[in-house]
Amino acid sequence: MAEIRVFISSVQAEFVDERQRLCNYIRQDALLGRFFIPFIFEELPAINTSAQEAYLAEAGQCDIYLGLYGEHYGYEDEEGISPTEREYDVATQQHKHRLIYLKNVAARHPKEERFIHKVEQDVVRKSFSGYEELRTAVYTSLVRYLEEKEYLRLLPFDATFHRTATLSDIDPAKVELFVSLAHDRRNFPIPFSAGIPKILTHLNLMAEDGRLTNSALLLFAKDPQKFFLTSEVKCAQFYGTKVEKPIPFYQVFRGSIFELVDQAVGFVMGHIDARVGDRSKSTSVNVDYEFPVKAVTEAIVNAVAHRDYTSNASVQVMLFRDRLEILNPGTLPYGMTIPQLSQLHSSVPTNPVLAHPIYLAGYIERMGTGTTDIIEQCEAMGLPTPTFMQDSFFQVTLYRKQQDNKRDQKVLEESKAAKPAAPFELNTRQRLVCVYCRLPRTSRQILNHIGVSYHSTNIKKYINDLVDVKLLRVVNGGSRNSKDVMYVKC
Repeated sequence: MAEIRVFISSVQAEFVDERQRLCNYIRQDALLGRFFIPFIFEELPAINTSAQEAYLAEAGQCDIYLGLYGEHYGYEDEEGISPTEREYDVATQQHKHRLIYLKNVAARHPKEERFIHKVEQDVVRKSFSGYEELRTAVYTSLVRYLEEKEYLRLLPFDATFHRTATLSDIDPAKVELFVSLAHDRRNFPIPFSAGIPKILTHLNLMAEDGRLTNSALLLFAKDPQKFFLTSEVKCAQFYGTKVEKPIPFYQVFRGSIFELVDQAVGFVMGHIDARVGDRSKSTSVNVDYEFPVKAVTEAIVNAVAHRDYTSNASVQVMLFRDRLEILNPGTLPYGMTIPQLSQLHSSVPTNPVLAHPIYLAGYIERMGTGTTDIIEQCEAMGLPTPTFMQDSFFQVTLYRKQQDNKRDQKVLEESKAAKPAAPFELNTRQRLVCVYCRLPRTSRQILNHIGVSYHSTNIKKYINDLVDVKLLRVVNGGSRNSKDVMYVKC
């Protein structure tokens, strides 16, 4: 098999971290490593030639020129031209395949601005804010290169273009909500006013000819299950410790990736114990759930983001008397083992094109730390250490706290003696509201989600009462009586 040489070009000092990490990623990735040989100048051994001759020779011998441009123009030769621009010119003159990535920076050197303007006359470039975004964009570009050159006959599921979907299948409201979240949480640079095609293209979810990837549909389609029936999430609660009938609570959730996560997390948090603290020491109160909300969310996000979408099975969330099990039809990335999940490890998402927008929307706090965060959060609450298992499904298990009646009675007596006002319990629907309002919601959306009629009595009970105890807050101003006012969890 012919080797495809990738020449990584940039101002070395400005991109020292990105260059090395990107080079290592291409070599180690199970797919990319089979085809691509990355080159960075700092790995060149000592040779009997000048640096300028060496890097220009490599640029001329490569198959793909990969340029990283940012704030600085770099060292200038006698003619005032930087090595990066020289490398680009050689790649252009010899008709190399060029991939250009611009780092989002506050300001650029005037010569760098001029250089970028020249490049933009020749090729379409992608922008990025950090390494994770850069890696996803490079991954997508290299895989598409393999497809175009027919090294690969089939793209990975998340990067594959759907045969029939069109832009009319995309829900503008879902894209607008994503842009708002991604801007607030990850400084996403493109406003909704720029248009859905530009946003989707920037996220590697849409080709220049208008074709949509499977990821675009899973994230933003009006009806994702129209295209991928088994992308739903099945949730069930059992009174005992094993799967057996009768099943007291069973729901199948449908919708976008973000909606699936919100609904599944809401199901779990709505069927476990929760206590609301009093306001003896503060004007605000916290909800203490039996499981940490972040751990449950992380586990469910991982299940829907990293599952095998070519499988006919669905993600399953099962709550037992002693544990919570979250299963997805998928496997660990090649080379990763179960013990590694309990340690800091590299992020190797099964569906990187799909995972990146989920990260941008704030559903994943940090790339590559999900499983360790789940463990730390559960242990911090005094819960048993979560476990991971790979069989026909990948399974995450969070354990409920073991009952200790004598200890609980002692804690309760001490609590009563120390606090002048007793805490109160949230009912199931109020818990669902708290979880559902991780994102801004209108009163009509909230009441519809928990299955009650849009009535002033229900608005008071399930919204205004939670605002009064500072579990919810208004996010877009206006009166509580306005139908357009939105609420979010404090």
